[in-house]
Amino acid sequence: MAKKIDLNCDLGESFGAYTIGADEQVIPHITSANIACGFHASDPLVMDKTVGLAQKAGIQIGAHPGYPDLMGFGRRNLNASPKEVRAYIQYQIGALAAFAKAHGMRLQHVKPHGAMYNMAGKDPLLAEAVCEGVASVDENLILLGLSGSQMELFAQKKGIRFAREVFADRAYEPDGSLVARSKPGAMITDEDEAIRRVLRMVTEGKVTAVTGEEIAIRADSVCVHGDGEKALAFTAKIHAALQAQGIALAPLSDIL
Repeated sequence: MAKKIDLNCDLGESFGAYTIGADEQVIPHITSANIACGFHASDPLVMDKTVGLAQKAGIQIGAHPGYPDLMGFGRRNLNASPKEVRAYIQYQIGALAAFAKAHGMRLQHVKPHGAMYNMAGKDPLLAEAVCEGVASVDENLILLGLSGSQMELFAQKKGIRFAREVFADRAYEPDGSLVARSKPGAMITDEDEAIRRVLRMVTEGKVTAVTGEEIAIRADSVCVHGDGEKALAFTAKIHAALQAQGIALAPLSDIL
């Protein structure tokens, strides 16, 4: 049986008069879309439009909840309690689920955004809060998170399906976490390098950390950030490279 992999992208991050990303061009190349829910980005009209685009393209959708930090695009660490994080997750899943229902769709997954994603990846209390928030709304939702993170551990404890995510455009620390965007070399901007790294993570289960160390990693889904300047080029070329290696692209619901 051919190996299957999901290709996801963070979408629907425009709001008001501001346009972020090239959603309509990216969507044909991916299998799952993580749609912003109004806290770190997006607004009701953008959410509705993005769900509609995904429905028309036949791809699966998931909620992309973040901290209430529009000015910081959800990438600033907030001192939110586990109770608050759980409520943030519940609120944003509910908002996107309403638009999904209006378009005859159901949510496939939930992927926390930015600082929430990174903090919950290391903090057991926040990881548990994320998992509780997801399970309390719909225990059939898949939690998409960093391979080897605290979220993976607590998803297993809570009986939630967990999809291990790897990143095409981010560098890794030796412990498997992502290099902070404030550090040099955090972003992978070379298209060929991104493709080489993705293929190795998917086929060999390995990636070279920013320190030069080889680390083990597991991949169910590959992410490209929708707000990156090369998002379209990355998604199109990674899609083609995976298919050229005989790797089938499929949404998470077909993999787990």
